[in-house]
Amino acid sequence: MIILGIDPGTVRVGYGVIEKNGGKLTHLESGLIKLPAENYEVRLVALEKNLKELLRKFRPDRVGLERLFFEKNRKTAIRVAEARGVILKTIVQNSIPLKELNPKEVKLAVTGDGNASKDGVGKMVKYFLKLGSLKMLDDVSDALAIAIAAASLERF
Repeated sequence: MIILGIDPGTVRVGYGVIEKNGGKLTHLESGLIKLPAENYEVRLVALEKNLKELLRKFRPDRVGLERLFFEKNRKTAIRVAEARGVILKTIVQNSIPLKELNPKEVKLAVTGDGNASKDGVGKMVKYFLKLGSLKMLDDVSDALAIAIAAASLERF
């Protein structure tokens, strides 16, 4: 089973693709969907286009998406919500089962502690996917953690 994890953002969107075969998890690809520095509407169109390319390339069996958590900055929260809307629309249009996970659910699934630090989550992601000392931005590590959490769910 191929699982795509997505960590939404306003300037860059982290993604992680893993394969689950029995109890074994394998890292296939991860990175950033970098959005152009142009106006926000152009960024949303670019996000949809790049996400469609990822879906065509990997044909995931399920997608895990981070649920929006409370943001102190309302403007940022609204922008992230808009990006999530584009992501949700694209996933649903492609008829892929989707699971939204909040950060505590992801941390709990990956580390066993819903209050784990980003560093702790990153270490466990590297452990589960045998990534050694590979350097990753938080957006990418978070996306892989979301994919791992989605993989741990028996039913969507």
